Formats: sequence, structure tokens, C-alpha cells
Amino acid sequence: MKHVVFLLGLAAMLAASGSGDPPLGPPTALFNGRDLKGFYTFIEGRGVNQDPQAVFSVVEGQVRVSGAEYGYFITEKEFTDYYLRVEFRWGLETHPPRRENARDSGILFHVTGEEKIWPRSIEFQMIEGGTGDIILVGGTSLTVKGETRNEGRFDRFGKGPWKDVIGYRDPVGEVEKPLGQWNTLELWTWGGSIRMKVNGVLVNEGTAASDRRGKILFQSEGAEVFFRKIELREIRTP
Repeated sequence: MKHVVFLLGLAAMLAASGSGDPPLGPPTALFNGRDLKGFYTFIEGRGVNQDPQAVFSVVEGQVRVSGAEYGYFITEKEFTDYYLRVEFRWGLETHPPRRENARDSGILFHVTGEEKIWPRSIEFQMIEGGTGDIILVGGTSLTVKGETRNEGRFDRFGKGPWKDVIGYRDPVGEVEKPLGQWNTLELWTWGGSIRMKVNGVLVNEGTAASDRRGKILFQSEGAEVFFRKIELREIRTP
């Protein structure tokens, strides 16, 4: 009964706000602009906090991910019912085995389980020509437009044909800015619902997520990428 009351109350607040987005608490900066305090790293074949090649570094207030090795930096804490806002831009470097492929990274959320490539989670995909896709990792499930899956990908809304080639841009309705420019990603996740925007455009949303709590992970997957202004706000509930 409490769950029903919560959903009804949240629906009423959304209607009252007129924005369709749930009400938020004050912002918390997950990245302080100086170092990776509050995060730890994992690199395939090396383990936790073993990064001799500086795959992850902080440069001029940005987290630089070289992409040279597969891995991630990940929050030490778990989170539930929140809004996440992240700014990212692609660098120029690409690395085997994806040197000639579309630049690829992603934000994995509701991360649980063992440290590996890749842990159980839901992915806010970042890839040239497909940023805003959802990927289900490790058996998580989600319902999008009435279809429930526990593996695979939900393409972003309005996505055109896609090719896995470096520099690719969607010929139908690209929402990502040109190479080198900053993009804004927004994620709302609350009560099993998920909403995602890229540069202010709604690109995906779903309900009935099987996993609703976990850490937040930022990938290194063959392409240089920079992150800044990683900000989290609690979603206010009745």
C-alpha cells in the first residue's frame, strides 16, 4: 500500500510541476575537480586501483580517460532514486581493438556484484551515432514502450541507421554535438523508472527496472573521453 501511495504522490507532483521530471534536492558534486576522491578504478587484467599507464587522470578540472585499456572509474558509494548530470566530450585518441570503430564509452548505473568487464548494471550508452541507447548488462531487466527485456539494447528514440566506424554521426537525428564539443547527459532513476536526455533531448525512458540501487561507473573502452561536472541530486519523494 505504501508503494501505491508513493507512486500516486509522485505522479501528482510531476503533474503539478508541469515538466514531467520529478522534484530534486540540492546538488552534490561527485567529482571535485581535483582528484578522484570518492571513486576507485578497475582495469581489466590489473584489478582495483592498479593504473600504471594512467588510464584515468585529472587534467585541468576534467577526468581524462585515455581508453588505452578496458576498465572504469566507479563511485565508492551506492545510490538510489537520483538525478545525475554529467558533461563529456570525446578526445582524439582511439586504441585497439576499436581504433577504427565508433568512439565508445558509457555510464553504467545500479552497478552491483564483482569487479569485472562489465558488472551487472544498466548502461547509459555513449557511442558515436548512438549516445542515449540503453544496454542491459548481466541480466538486468527493463520495460521500454511496452517491451520487457533482460539483455541486449534499446535504441534511443528516433535513432537512424548506425555504422560502427570512427566519427560516425546519425544521418536522421543526431543529438550529440560535433567531436570535441561538450555534451550534457541527464539521468533520472526512481522507483524503477528511468529517463535519459542528451543535450536536453529525451532519448530513452523505461519502467519496471529490476535493479534500483547501486554504484555509478564511467567506462574506458578504447576511446579517449573527458568528463566534468559530475553532479547528483536526490529525487524528493512524498
